[in-house]
Amino acid sequence: MKPDIHPAYRPVVFQDTSSEFTFLTQSTIDVKETIEWEDGNTYPLAKVEISSESHPFYTGKQVLIDTGGRVERFRRRYANVGIDTEAKASASAEGEEAPVEG
Repeated sequence: MKPDIHPAYRPVVFQDTSSEFTFLTQSTIDVKETIEWEDGNTYPLAKVEISSESHPFYTGKQVLIDTGGRVERFRRRYANVGIDTEAKASASAEGEEAPVEG
């Protein structure tokens, strides 16, 4: 490896903001905040939205974390898509034309 081109690999505390779970590990992430850890030392603090403590795959729970309103925006945008498709399918099955919305 070339000297002086790689970021410092150091201990960093990661904090899951949804469950307040924290863990100490090694990382090269550059953060501004610090935290005093259980051993009395001060370490850089990296906040994350999801970790093994809150991720549905690891917890076995289906928890919906919507930090930016993305899910609600998706539901509003595609709320009527299934209705139009169902009306067309039922009308074609009966031999009628599907109702046209204008």
